[in-house]
Amino acid sequence: MTYFLKRRSVLIGGSALALTTMLASRPSQATIKIQRLVSPGGIEAWFVQDATVPLIAMEYAFGGGATQDPADKPGVGHLVAGLLDEGSGDLDSKTFHERLDRRAIELSFHSTRDQFGGSLRILKDNKDDAFDLLRMALTSPHFDGPDVERIRAHVLSRLQRESTDPSSLANRKFLEVAFDGHPYGRQSHGTLDSVPKIDIADLKDYVRRVIAKDTLKIAVVGDVDPEVLGKLLDKTFGSLPAKAELTQVADVVAAKPPQLIVVPLDVPQTVVTFGGPGVRRSEPDFMAAYVVNHILGGGLSSRLFREVRQKRGLAYSVHETLLWMDHSAVFVGNTGTRADRAGETVEEVEKQVRRMSEEGPTQQELDDAKAYLKGSQMLALDTSSNLARALLQYQLDKLPIDYIEKRNALVDAVTLEDAKKVAQRLWGQGLLTVIVGRSPEVVAQPATAPSAATPPPPAVQPGAAPSAATPATPN
Repeated sequence: MTYFLKRRSVLIGGSALALTTMLASRPSQATIKIQRLVSPGGIEAWFVQDATVPLIAMEYAFGGGATQDPADKPGVGHLVAGLLDEGSGDLDSKTFHERLDRRAIELSFHSTRDQFGGSLRILKDNKDDAFDLLRMALTSPHFDGPDVERIRAHVLSRLQRESTDPSSLANRKFLEVAFDGHPYGRQSHGTLDSVPKIDIADLKDYVRRVIAKDTLKIAVVGDVDPEVLGKLLDKTFGSLPAKAELTQVADVVAAKPPQLIVVPLDVPQTVVTFGGPGVRRSEPDFMAAYVVNHILGGGLSSRLFREVRQKRGLAYSVHETLLWMDHSAVFVGNTGTRADRAGETVEEVEKQVRRMSEEGPTQQELDDAKAYLKGSQMLALDTSSNLARALLQYQLDKLPIDYIEKRNALVDAVTLEDAKKVAQRLWGQGLLTVIVGRSPEVVAQPATAPSAATPPPPAVQPGAAPSAATPATPN
């Protein structure tokens, strides 16, 4: 998941170190008690009260995200995310940042494919100031001309760098082909052509349409009483519009493989991005897909890592993951190799994918994957921040509030037959493969690709690496 995220890392005195240490030191709990908190004004949040350390972590999101950018101006939501803390209410940008720094408040915003959201990390004693600054950022951002141009320059600088970055180009081209004509195929960070065209009216209109209470999801973990938190939520979010004005987004199935696209780029290392249609989070096959995908490409013990790196030394790393969004799903993998070994690398990836689709995993592989995925869940929820992120993602995925308690049983319930069935569904059609690098004419054709691949035009529109909403939490 790639998005623009400004982190305030230079804080006054020792507050930054103290806050960072405490954010990283929340002890694991055998039982996490999640409350559904509803404020007096009707703002709902999932809440874990934890007095282990005197801090509060909050994650929240509004529906919409990059899909709400105008079709001819991708990057509006991304630019808004970079500007909400650049002055609001009666505070200019400099004063706003000084207030953040003085209280060691970590405040950030981001735009993904389907959500516009943010994070708040604070010491307990600074909660009133922190929530008030967040309220101002959401309800009365300035979008002053000099600030807009400064952040725009930052975005354009990054886009310029990414225009020659093979990984960014490969990811961008993959989603462009997979979701041709759909908002998911556009660049969420914008392009070198679109970002200069975004004006202040576009930013204000995005905020007006997207930031509203009816799509708001909130997760809070920390040392705060429920009654106090309810009042803070009302103060912060209560004055937002009741209903968002979102452009409707259609469901879409990613382009059917096999396809091979080659993008010429004179760089030392050739990058390969591969994937295809995935399994949506709401489908019954999802957990089986999650488990079997871990076996194929999910870590250092995966088949792809073992066969591509360890046995043949074709790449330093290779991995694959499931990406699910509100209106679609894909699986996506990445690797990098020498230009003269790109064909061999693609061939081996194709071979392992084909083998998994035809044979499925072994019982031992399935048992090992289950053990790992069950054991890793609580380790991934070891801080207040990580737990808040997970609880927010579970809400966005429309999972029940007791999902954490049920999750390991769902993993255990995946049978070998389930795994083989979903493996054939995921990988039986071959791959959509994008190759970016030097001397593309020497790259061998993947075994399951069409007999004649059609390369893209010589000049590829430079743009930011595309991203799908990729939960960074255990599922």
